[in-house]
Amino acid sequence: MRAVIDAAFARARVVVMLLAFVLTFGGVAYVQIPKEAAPEVPIPVIYVITTLEGIAPEDAERLLIEPLETELASVTGVDEMRATAREGSASVTLEFDAGFDSDEALDSVREAVDRARPDLPDDATEPSVNEVNTALFPVLTAILSGPVPERALNQIADTLQDRLEAQPGVLEVDIGGARDDVVEVLIDPTIFETYDISFDELIGQIQRNNRLIAAGAIETGAGRIVLKVPGLIEDIEDVMDLPVKVRGDTVVTFSEVATIRRSFEDPTGFARIDGQPALALEIKKRVGANIIETVETAKRVIEETSADWPETVRVDYMQDQSEYVRDILSDLEANVIAAVLLVMIVVIWALGWRPSVLVGLAIPGAFLSGVGALWAVGETMNIVVLFSLIMVVGMLVDGAIVTTELADRKLQQGEAPPAAYAAAAKRMAWPIIASTVTTLSVFFPLLFWTGTVGEFMRFLPLTVILTLSASLAMALVFIPVLGGVIGRAQPQSAAAKRLLHESEAGDPRRAGGWTGRYARLVEWAVLRPWAVLGLAVALLIGSVGGYAEYGRGVIFFPEVEPDFMQVTLRARDNFSIHEQDTLVRAVERRLIRYAGVETVYARTGGTQRADDEVIGTLQLELTEWDTRRPAEAIGADIRAEMAEIPGIEAEVQAQQQGPTQGKPVQLELRAADPAVQDAAVEQVLARMAEIGGFTDV
Repeated sequence: MRAVIDAAFARARVVVMLLAFVLTFGGVAYVQIPKEAAPEVPIPVIYVITTLEGIAPEDAERLLIEPLETELASVTGVDEMRATAREGSASVTLEFDAGFDSDEALDSVREAVDRARPDLPDDATEPSVNEVNTALFPVLTAILSGPVPERALNQIADTLQDRLEAQPGVLEVDIGGARDDVVEVLIDPTIFETYDISFDELIGQIQRNNRLIAAGAIETGAGRIVLKVPGLIEDIEDVMDLPVKVRGDTVVTFSEVATIRRSFEDPTGFARIDGQPALALEIKKRVGANIIETVETAKRVIEETSADWPETVRVDYMQDQSEYVRDILSDLEANVIAAVLLVMIVVIWALGWRPSVLVGLAIPGAFLSGVGALWAVGETMNIVVLFSLIMVVGMLVDGAIVTTELADRKLQQGEAPPAAYAAAAKRMAWPIIASTVTTLSVFFPLLFWTGTVGEFMRFLPLTVILTLSASLAMALVFIPVLGGVIGRAQPQSAAAKRLLHESEAGDPRRAGGWTGRYARLVEWAVLRPWAVLGLAVALLIGSVGGYAEYGRGVIFFPEVEPDFMQVTLRARDNFSIHEQDTLVRAVERRLIRYAGVETVYARTGGTQRADDEVIGTLQLELTEWDTRRPAEAIGADIRAEMAEIPGIEAEVQAQQQGPTQGKPVQLELRAADPAVQDAAVEQVLARMAEIGGFTDV
């Protein structure tokens, strides 16, 4: 290490220029590095879904699940396979080992599904293979609502979808709550009798004409001409002009035997925002894109497009993850600035303003070096990285303080600045290295943390190792070299000189102030080792006992006040979509203008088909946490109030922190006899009611 320090001091200008480059590169990296809320962790779950209208659950198990399970069992790397048969559908969920290759797993599952396809009923839909991926979750949901015709709202949403998907940071935009356009044909039976036309002939005429006909091409001496035969129906006019019957010179067209009009498919779900019909545009960002820039671009596009809308159309934004990331970045910057100021105040008071500048520079130097390294290896700035940076801010100055303080003492003894700082760096090199390595050894094993949680949390040890390693370089190379350039001996008072003399050459116990008190306390402790050891053991036992008595348990992520809550409504009956919407509206009316709730986004039916009992969900955006009751109290009141509505069960969930893990307790009961299984379930529920503390079972 001495050779490295000597080489650095021999090339002081190069080292100073390198420090300026590191700070500049780190500053650019801090601005340019992609920012996101949670790390994009591949969740090792793939599920396969297929449907067959009208089939009973027992038949779905025999005809749909068993062929799929037979082929999917050969897929390698599967940790667990679960299958569920329902009325009209079946699904198979594959859970892989964490750290799996998602592309390879998807290919293997698709191949297995293709092998199973011939064994499925002909009427069954094509099985869909889906991957659970946090990167595909929306970063912003734009809600379009207002008292305008449904077709006008759909056109606005389609236009927005095209413009948003053209932006570089946007992956795709899904529209929720929209119905597909259809052509509705009304036929008078008397007209059929008049023209002697049957319904099958009419349908066959449309099918024969709505085809893409490959007409080939003609090779000529001047070039190649592609021939096109118009055969596809593209709009209503094409349908109306279709010839239905030809007799001589008389042609009967479709418009003469039927009334054609544009309409929508029968609804499979409804969406509303605060009671108004709405469409939801779920905006998803590309992997590695900056979430703040992506959301700002999306909002700017929506604002520019809104100039052409009716004034009654309203836009609401929900699930804006950029605000969360921006708040954390602001907190980080405030913590870094506060840390630098506090360190400089303490060091200025103890050592003077020149050492304080050097020590204060170690924080942004190590901080920006770590951010630059993360940017260089292609990582993102997320909640785990930001937490890690805040955690290590206080550790970054330890080595710099030790080196600078020793160099300042040597300056007071008359040594030249380069010699003083070089000697201090050499003298304290191995103690600082040992101290840093001891800290890093705690975090190094976390790099090999397995499972989904390990993939999520690997940013913590990576960030800590990079920043603390950078702080080591700052303390032993950059700060000493810079100190040798700008360092000067600080003027000292008589009291300070006397204290320095007593600390180095005299008896520190006779020194005044806190230095003398500390020296006398150390002497007392050294002379009474058994008393100090007994006190340490008592504190250890007391802390363990105190935690056992008053501890609140262990949680993975701290429970903070959420910004969102979700109410999931279930009903055990064969309701139509309109009956389901009536129940959802009953809950929605109670939640609108609920204390602590800012907006209510309601969805009936639609995306919750993984659970046939789910009839709708309501997304609640809460007011600021410091202006309302705790979310836990709001959720308890909602559960109690929704219990008054007959026929439904309401499940209230708050926004989760960290990787999605589902409910904290999952209990599975198996029995060959369904009656025995039902009885066991009732016993378990009764016992859980006696224990208490369970919600949304």
